[in-house]
Amino acid sequence: MTLLNPVEIHDVHFSYGDRPILSGLDMVFPAGKVIGVMGGSGSGKTTILRLIGGQLRASQGEVKVFDQDVSQLSGTDLYQLRRRMGMLFQQGALFTDLSVFENVAFPLRENTDLPEELIRNLVLLKLHAVGLRNAAHLKPAEISGGMARRVALARAVILDPQLIMYDEPFAGLDPISMGVAANVIRRLNDALGSTSILVTHDVHESFSIVDYVYFLSNGKIVAQGTPAEMRASDDPFVRQFVHAQPDGPVPFHYPGRTLEQDFVLEQDA
Repeated sequence: MTLLNPVEIHDVHFSYGDRPILSGLDMVFPAGKVIGVMGGSGSGKTTILRLIGGQLRASQGEVKVFDQDVSQLSGTDLYQLRRRMGMLFQQGALFTDLSVFENVAFPLRENTDLPEELIRNLVLLKLHAVGLRNAAHLKPAEISGGMARRVALARAVILDPQLIMYDEPFAGLDPISMGVAANVIRRLNDALGSTSILVTHDVHESFSIVDYVYFLSNGKIVAQGTPAEMRASDDPFVRQFVHAQPDGPVPFHYPGRTLEQDFVLEQDA
């Protein structure tokens, strides 16, 4: 039976020491959808992925994944839950000493007892899906950054996960590679019937594939809706982010004293 919402976040708060990161967060990630999580640097986007994966625990509220409260799981149960997830890290995180083939095969060898012939077939199928079957014998250093990201994507989905999380999948890619990556993310999600969570700064590529978007600022949801609704939004934060405006609710300077105050303090010292 497929859950209507594989991931639900209710009234979640999280802080690093005395520094609050997330405050009163409520989010729902429906089955079969690609959901974008967008916002400026430091807004808490990657922290959400870490809470869902159980790397971090909320100080208040509930993070439910496949109807299980992640904060209540033992180490063994959390490991089992993670087998139902795929994760594409921001830098790909490929093993540099392993071939493309062995990188993608790694989760299968780690989590299953499948025979080598079946492992080979599954790896080649996933590499074919990302257009890199003929690069199976190469090392990560022998392929481009965009290709490496696609290898990492093949590895992330090799176990056919029900939930796939992407942390800045378009970072550092050229326009062609970004378009290819976006198309692959959408096609793989639809083929697997998975739920995908896409943390990204890239408006153009993400809006072309996501079904719904959450915008974060200062650890809170400030806007949400479909890409079409976000493009038409009059919300000052959304307009600043979508249209890359330098002035708006998101300040350029880190909060604190003004430059003038610093000069006055120096003179008074």
